[in-house]
Formats: sequence, structure tokens, C-alpha cells
Amino acid sequence: MGGIPFDPAKDIPSLQGKVILITGGNIGIGKQSALELSKHNPSQLWIGGRNGETGNAAVEEIKAASPGASVRFLKMDLASFDSVKQAVKTFQASASRLDILMCNAGILGGPAAVTKEGYEIHMGVNHVGHALLFKLLLPQMLETAKSPIGVEPRVVFVSSLGHKYGTSNGIIFESLKSKAANVGATTKYGQSKLANLLYPQEIAKRYPQITAVSLHPGNVKTDLFSRPGSGLVVSILRRVLLPIVGVSVEEGAKNQLWAATAKDVVSGEYYEPIGISGKAGAVGKDKELARRLWDWTEKELEGQSL
Repeated sequence: MGGIPFDPAKDIPSLQGKVILITGGNIGIGKQSALELSKHNPSQLWIGGRNGETGNAAVEEIKAASPGASVRFLKMDLASFDSVKQAVKTFQASASRLDILMCNAGILGGPAAVTKEGYEIHMGVNHVGHALLFKLLLPQMLETAKSPIGVEPRVVFVSSLGHKYGTSNGIIFESLKSKAANVGATTKYGQSKLANLLYPQEIAKRYPQITAVSLHPGNVKTDLFSRPGSGLVVSILRRVLLPIVGVSVEEGAKNQLWAATAKDVVSGEYYEPIGISGKAGAVGKDKELARRLWDWTEKELEGQSL
């Protein structure tokens, strides 16, 4: 990958005193991000995920790599508002601040389905669940911004090149509270990743105390493409393209590690590896669509509190 030279071992500054939460930190580039961050002495490192078995295994792996690190697994299912709320309660009972929120978890493909609250599963997990998490953690991040350690608090959304491959209109809003059975898996994934790109643009406008960015990690060789029932396009990506152009999780984690810790990160921007801005597709630069997504999300999350 090109862009800014970045070696996590050398270029991540001291994280002493910082509290970090990573969704999907039990596998793939989320776990790799946690492994790298743990080496720089954060006060607390939280690994969010649905699967307790892989989550606790990740915690032990990270502790082995960074003896003495304070690492905890946080059970969280982004497809359930109740689960997200319980996770936030557990987190806030032990963490007095939040310096880095890495919204890394995501799904691709699988049979048509909805979340517990009835959202199309891609949009529900990749965007709505993360938006609720951010909403509930926002007061804590704003409080942290009053006493920053090093750079200001960061929220990092892992988007994808897939944001360009939804529809020409960007997001089919009328499909978002259904299985969207007539919408292809690639389109459903694409519009959820577009949401991950647009949403932090609006956060940046409203909360200048926080740096909010989105990024593409690269075409990473992870389990993201392995869900059963994902369709022909995803199958071709997994079997043909990824073995040729895919990068390792070690390489794939670098862009989000840079975005979470570097000094010259611009709030509201979308970055391709590593630290390259200005590459968003036309729909990713649609300010009206970003505002519409923000308004839709706010309405959907109205009244959701701890």
C-alpha cells in the first residue's frame, strides 16, 4: 500500500492514560489494531464483540504480546439496541474517559435478514448499531476532550471502497427497515459502508472537539467475505481477487491505526491507505445525502438512552 509511511511499532506515540474501545476487536484487523495499540501503554483497552470465546481468546493473545496491558472483552451485539446499551453501561462503570473509539466491526453478505429492531442487517450492524454506540458514548468523549492526552479524542469509522458500489442515489432509505430481499448483497453492503463514510462528516460539523474520520483499510484477507449465502459477487471476490490483491491483516490495520493516533488527521475526511485523502466516490461527497442520513439516523435513535 502507498501513502504515508507508517510503522505502528515506531509511529504510534505513547498512549499512556488513554482509554480505547474497538468494536470487532476479537478478529481480523480489529484484533490486529488492538495488538498494536496495546504495545503503547494505554490505560485501558476494550475489545467489543458478539463472541465471548473469540473475544476472551483475543484478550489473552494481546496480554501475551503486551504483558501488563489492561485489556478487557466487552460483549456487544450491534444488531441489538439492548446489547449496545448494556455494553455502554459496563464500559462506563469502569472507564472514566474515552480517547479512541474505533468503529471497526462489520458484516458482508449472508441471507437477507434484519436486526432485532428491524433494520436491514448490513445497515443495522454496520451503521445503526455504531451510531447508537457513538450517541451513548458522546457525552463521555466530549468530557474527555476537556482534558485531552496528546491529540484530541478520535472516532474512526471503518468504511470501504464498497461505498462506491451501492446505487447511483447512494442509499435506498425505504429499504432500510426491511430485509430488502430484492436488493443485492453488494448493494446493501455498499450503502452501509457509504453510511460509515458520510456519518462522521456530520459528526465533524457538529462536534469540533472530536476528530471523526472514515477510511478504507485496503482489500484485506479476513473472514469478512466468508459468510454463507453471500452470493456470486462476494464468492468471486473471496476466491479469485483477494488471493491476488489482498493484503495481510498487519498491513490492513495500519490505516485505522494511523487515523486513530497521528497528528495530521483532518476531521470529516475519508482516507485510503495510508492517510490518502480526497478519494471518496461522488456519493461520498454528497453533502445533502450526508445531512439526510444524519437526520434519518437521529430520528431512528430518538429516545434511545441509558
